[in-house]
Amino acid sequence: MAKLDRDTAPAGPVVQGFVGGGFRIGDRIHADGLLLAPDWARGWKAPALDALTAEHVADLLAQLPPPEFLLLGTGATLRRPSAGFVAALEGQGIGVEPMDSRAAARAWGMLRGEGRWIVGALLPYRG
Repeated sequence: MAKLDRDTAPAGPVVQGFVGGGFRIGDRIHADGLLLAPDWARGWKAPALDALTAEHVADLLAQLPPPEFLLLGTGATLRRPSAGFVAALEGQGIGVEPMDSRAAARAWGMLRGEGRWIVGALLPYRG
């Protein structure tokens, strides 16, 4: 298992490592995907990237104040979400930052450590 190290931990949930294709937060492994908000994290039965809709991340978009952007982990490699998904979020004033899921998990901790008000949706990174 790979482990992430930080000098200071941000407030809220932090991805502490990777197990199989999933993510470890505390003593829990989230193998099928992960939703991250500044003050909570929960496992997510992530859809295929091309099937992803705004409804799949509605709980994240409902954060108050609204998040700056959605950090979208797209699996083992960087892939672009559908134009419809991006347009739906941008229509709510929320940007979408896609990257592979491992990079997204690392970026989550760094950006939250800076106090950024973001949300994350991480698809498992199975090849």
